[in-house]
Amino acid sequence: MNSSLIQILLVEDNPRDAELTLRALRKRNLANNVVHVDDGQEALDFLFGAGAYAGRDVTAWPKLVLLDLKLPKIDGIEVLRQIRANPATRLLPVVVMTSSREDRDVVEAYNLGVNSYIVKPVEFENFCEAVSTVGCYWLLLNQPPIL
Repeated sequence: MNSSLIQILLVEDNPRDAELTLRALRKRNLANNVVHVDDGQEALDFLFGAGAYAGRDVTAWPKLVLLDLKLPKIDGIEVLRQIRANPATRLLPVVVMTSSREDRDVVEAYNLGVNSYIVKPVEFENFCEAVSTVGCYWLLLNQPPIL
């Protein structure tokens, strides 16, 4: 896949949630250019061109990062912290999609500059609708800064 075409970086370790997310995006024709990684380290490697992604054009940013919080290796809060700490990725739109309703997670994510925090709906249809709405908004309606 040409990295200049990446629209969404999906950071999700739960295979079921990842598949539901991709299905919902496909339904709205938004899933053609999605990179899915299943841990925080791989997300950072992708964004900053390290590890398996060494040599990737790191100036080809995704339009959106969909980020789970409860991840193996490096959790989503730390991924968000590193995204916001780097001048090159500071303005990258990041939407947390997680099962955590804990106030400390919500507050920490917003303190670190998350663009939106969504608790994953449990019901299949509601989950799909939430993902579709997020995808449409961030890819089609939102006017991002040029990074």
